Amino acid sequence: MTAPDDLVARLRARLDPVEAACPPPARGDGDLNGAPAPTGRALRPAAVLAPLILHDGPPRMLFTVRAPHLAAHAGQISFPGGSLIGGRESAAAAALRETREEIGVDPAFVELIGRIEPYETVTGFGVTPFVGVLKPGYVIRPDPGEVAEVFEAPFDYLMDPANLKRHERDFFGVRRSYFAVPWEDRYIWGATAGMLKALSERLTDKD
Repeated sequence: MTAPDDLVARLRARLDPVEAACPPPARGDGDLNGAPAPTGRALRPAAVLAPLILHDGPPRMLFTVRAPHLAAHAGQISFPGGSLIGGRESAAAAALRETREEIGVDPAFVELIGRIEPYETVTGFGVTPFVGVLKPGYVIRPDPGEVAEVFEAPFDYLMDPANLKRHERDFFGVRRSYFAVPWEDRYIWGATAGMLKALSERLTDKD
């Protein structure tokens, strides 16, 4: 297990700067299905926070389970996040705002470490993922209108390439491939798993 300070230093060295200009998505849901990102279509800008917990035990990452009544991606596992307020906030600000709105974590308890390359979803979003460390003292208060559950998973397990699987299923009669990270009774898949794969590659690439 990597020491917390060493892990943060490695993340800072391997991730893109938080406030650097965001390029077009370099990855996406279509990468395994014949339409790799970027596709050139107009995308709705969005941002998510991949929250990392480094105190009180081994490194873990925090996830949400989307509420079952939501119109899009109901019941799926995701990082807290959502759309940018057009022209009024940066991607980093949106990730922090959405984290507060969805799970109640005040931005004062989040230290942003860096950014992974943006990700294009099949639903038309260009998502910028940020990695941030949660500081001791944060409080989780999920919004039941958006989040059914919050849980943690071991960071080392999520980053192990052996646990990043390629799966297939039928979507509206079309066979599609996607990445998944099964863990215990959780099934992390789709865009969230794709972002985990991108982070894993950043950390496991040889110097």
